[in-house]
Amino acid sequence: MAAKKTHELIPLCHSIPLEDCEITIRPNKENRILIDCEVRATHKTGVEMEALTAVSVAALTIYDMCKGISHRIYIESVRLVEKTGGKSNFKE
Repeated sequence: MAAKKTHELIPLCHSIPLEDCEITIRPNKENRILIDCEVRATHKTGVEMEALTAVSVAALTIYDMCKGISHRIYIESVRLVEKTGGKSNFKE
């Protein structure tokens, strides 16, 4: 839902018809939760803002659901890992 509403949340973002949005949430060995999002669209602009918004809202949702257990939860390192299409490509 967050990816679809990015244009309502972020100034100057366009409404983009998304073809696919997949969120993956998994724990790692350091007792952290990793959240990945892959978004696809056939459009003249990229969808990195949609992916970053989706990951951010997923992290906030996990925080909200777990804050009753502990308030020592923190969110860190939301970043773009890879982008293809649009005007330019990017790979971390």
